[in-house]
Amino acid sequence: MKARLPKGMGGGPQNMQSMLKQAQKMQEQIEAKKAELEQKEYVVSSGGGMVEVTVTGKHEVKAIGINPEVVDPEDVEMLEDMLMAALNEAHRQIDEESEREMDAATGGLNIPGL
Repeated sequence: MKARLPKGMGGGPQNMQSMLKQAQKMQEQIEAKKAELEQKEYVVSSGGGMVEVTVTGKHEVKAIGINPEVVDPEDVEMLEDMLMAALNEAHRQIDEESEREMDAATGGLNIPGL
């Protein structure tokens, strides 16, 4: 016994071609979004603005700014903590925005490797 699909439903060369075109378009959108996100710069500060870092969407540190008032030879650990906090926050923001933008580009599909 053969199962029959309602008219207009199911496979066929035209439907497959349409699906392939949609997948290709989605892939192009994903690649464009990735390139856009990699070029973006994130500027994050910590310690009430005493330390500022600039990180690209590729997770590359472009700049670190340190207010001279925070440089205390007796308390280097505080400066290290502020740098670490700013860098971690920048990386968190990059990951969060990348995930949000990829979800939008893929329509919420979970595609491995993205």
